[in-house]
Amino acid sequence: MNSVRSFGQGYFLLMLSMSLVGSYVALSKQLLPSFPPFALAWVRFIIAAIFMVPWLLEWRGRWRSVSRLDALVLFGMSFFGNFLFTMFMLFGVAHTSVAAAGIIMSLLPATIAVLSVVILRERLTVPIGLALLLAIVGVAALSVQKDSVGSSLLGNSLMVGALLCEALYVIGAKYLTDGFSPKQIAVSMNTTGLILTTPLGLYQSTQVDWGSVSFGAWALLVFYAVSASQIAPWLWFRGLKSIPASRAGVMTVALPLTAAALGIYLFGETWTVWHTFAFVCALFGVVLVTVTGQKKNG
Repeated sequence: MNSVRSFGQGYFLLMLSMSLVGSYVALSKQLLPSFPPFALAWVRFIIAAIFMVPWLLEWRGRWRSVSRLDALVLFGMSFFGNFLFTMFMLFGVAHTSVAAAGIIMSLLPATIAVLSVVILRERLTVPIGLALLLAIVGVAALSVQKDSVGSSLLGNSLMVGALLCEALYVIGAKYLTDGFSPKQIAVSMNTTGLILTTPLGLYQSTQVDWGSVSFGAWALLVFYAVSASQIAPWLWFRGLKSIPASRAGVMTVALPLTAAALGIYLFGETWTVWHTFAFVCALFGVVLVTVTGQKKNG
């Protein structure tokens, strides 16, 4: 019974994490008029670092005990899942619609499942395969919308880059959960992201009219920083401790669904029958994976 409860809690944390990611993918489009992409990313990491000082103190005396392989994986996760994902995502949403970004990110479950089989040697079961098929069908349904097709090729290509970076992030996360706490991984990723963005962030910060940035923009930026660098990673790594990476990948459907919902609410994009169909496909996929997972671990 406890294992079933732990499994269900793990899925809930994963869904909540990806919902937060989806929210800041959409909301970041509102911040770009006030902050250039590199400056936005740099300030985000600074704000998150301030909030994560208590977590950083937990690392005292432990840095030297990290093996070379673990240090390499930590850096790789931050480079791909934090730095590059943020850059691809910010430049991508600046050149395409939120709807198009959501459609591309809907391919995350399939991408993660394939990489889980190839890299982690996880078994691709029938329920997971059916859930992936439902995700792909949902993406195909959304792609027939005229609003989504008319997006920039550059922006869509950058979002594909963000997709691949996020998939590698999920795969690397499963490896790290065996030896590090969620707080330790989040601190390491944010610190590395801050170091990597500082040179270009400093350069672009000269282009920001800091006096004209509204209170609402600052409040949104604080939410973006804390949710992206602190809360969402903590939730994801916490949930991932009890869920295989291939099954966890299906939970990423919450990302594009949240992004699409906010795109409709904030940017006036239209909710169509194809959105409903894609939502139903995603919902069935999540139920399929979670129910079979609980039976296996019950």
